[in-house]
Amino acid sequence: MTPLDQNIRVTKLDNGLTVVSERMDRVETVSLGAYVASGTRHEEAAENGVSHFLEHMAFKGTERRSAAQIAEEIENVGGHINSYTAREQTAYYVKVLKEDMALGADIIGDILSHSTFDADEFERERGVILQEIGQANDTPDDIVFDHFQETAYPNQPMGRPVLGTEELIRTMRRDTLMGYMKRHYTTGNTVIAAAGNLDHDHLLELVHTHFSDLPTTAPLIAQPGLYRGGEFREARDLDQVHIVLGFPSAAYGAPDYYPTLLLSTLLGGGMSSRLFQEIREKRGLVYSIYAFSQPFQDGGTFGIYAGTGESEAGELIPVTLDELHKVQHSVTEAELARARAQVKAGLLMSLESTGSRCEQIARQIQVFGRLVPVPETVARIDRVTVTDIQETATRIFRAAPTLAAMGPAGHVPGLPSIAEKLAA
Repeated sequence: MTPLDQNIRVTKLDNGLTVVSERMDRVETVSLGAYVASGTRHEEAAENGVSHFLEHMAFKGTERRSAAQIAEEIENVGGHINSYTAREQTAYYVKVLKEDMALGADIIGDILSHSTFDADEFERERGVILQEIGQANDTPDDIVFDHFQETAYPNQPMGRPVLGTEELIRTMRRDTLMGYMKRHYTTGNTVIAAAGNLDHDHLLELVHTHFSDLPTTAPLIAQPGLYRGGEFREARDLDQVHIVLGFPSAAYGAPDYYPTLLLSTLLGGGMSSRLFQEIREKRGLVYSIYAFSQPFQDGGTFGIYAGTGESEAGELIPVTLDELHKVQHSVTEAELARARAQVKAGLLMSLESTGSRCEQIARQIQVFGRLVPVPETVARIDRVTVTDIQETATRIFRAAPTLAAMGPAGHVPGLPSIAEKLAA
């Protein structure tokens, strides 16, 4: 056990499972989850989508509970249960009143250790996931990000869609899910986290009771992500062109992680950001435009999304590139201070939510191997200078770009002209 402060405790069990908790005395709830360091980038090509399929099936029945009973037991006490799949993580979590933490731990442990993958439920959920893929394909401002990721990281796990493909989901077998779960849902690959009005020692007792059946084999290493970049276009009969322009960027823990985070906020993180002010407010070229920074364990992407009309697309990209060029040379202290305030406020406000805090402490253990104290994070944000922002922008925007565009995209310039403009 590692002491951090009077409210945060971390325990590494003999079987390799890590348990972390934060006590929040002024709330009446507890959020508790199992965070598995396995996601889309850990899948083989032939099993793409298995992480997400497995996440769906976890709620479809165990040796002791039917799918209906899982939902009813949580909702009988007014709690919530949910899950998500990402590229590097799959999570299963509950939020309950403090007196119902034992029930929450029981259910999460049950679905991770004793899911039955009933054949009828398996086929029903296959249909649900195919509907989800169809819905994503019909939502251009959603699916364009999958095309962006695949173009940035071609022919490798990091570039594959989280949902998988229709072809693979239609043919996926039950034993594929079971084998994947056995290989990846192990004690060394899982963090049990909880935040709220709780006692850490009581949490440890619950973990010993409900998570003791997880396999103890060593976790598998993911294939490194190799950014390539490139261009994707799909002509669709749409009212808008949906565009994502991006570049290779900072990994978690990289020296320029915080400058990159502040750059994305300054450039396109809110209504006061450069892109929003110049492109929406002054020129009226878009309804939606924003920048994002997506870090991974061994790399990351920095991107800009915009949706615009066909006639406005020809003006949008040059204006956007002008802003990316300007930020390499001119950032004011006032802009940086505003970005700092936004990032720190988001961080500190998230501490008030048991769900957000539960997810944060689990992620920190898996990414950094330790909990990062909030004052340390704030200090790192405060140390970023105007020069750091400009130098980070130069490194990012002069790297090989990735462009994904859907809709009537004929007026969107290609990569050669984009790269030439940014290198000027």
